[in-house]
Amino acid sequence: MNLSDSKLIAADRDEVWQALLSADVLQKCVPGCKEMSGSPEEGFQATVTQKVGPVKATFKGAVTLSDIVEGESLTLSGEGKGGAAGFAKGGAKVVLTDEDGGTLLSYDVEAKVGGKLAQLGSRIIDGFAKKMADQFFEEFRNVVQGLSDESDESEDSEKKKGWLGRLVSN
Repeated sequence: MNLSDSKLIAADRDEVWQALLSADVLQKCVPGCKEMSGSPEEGFQATVTQKVGPVKATFKGAVTLSDIVEGESLTLSGEGKGGAAGFAKGGAKVVLTDEDGGTLLSYDVEAKVGGKLAQLGSRIIDGFAKKMADQFFEEFRNVVQGLSDESDESEDSEKKKGWLGRLVSN
């Protein structure tokens, strides 16, 4: 399954870039993510529970970052094992460009599944993968913009904190 799309995020490119590298932000954005830890340098470990058609599984997996061009692009690659349900793996090539009103985040996603999940058929799997990608990037936009909006409303600090500072102080 391949999917390409883009989202306009009302935040500057550096803020969007830093959010892409944050385990806390990524955990909020991955549908069904119960926990996420790690770092951009060493990769992230995640536990995600999802229901695909009649199959519900908890996937434990890893996400790595590669092809990093600081502030411009990166590739997120992940693989999760869901026990008897099978496995899911895929990646997303993410490119950031400056746009009027913020940052345009463009992505190309590729996903594959195996085991019981693969037996559900490509129509169900493709629909699910598209839904997951759309939810992730939509929530990512909401989280980054929400953090940006919070700093706009903050009157008690003379200097605006970055999204990371706001995340840590909350």
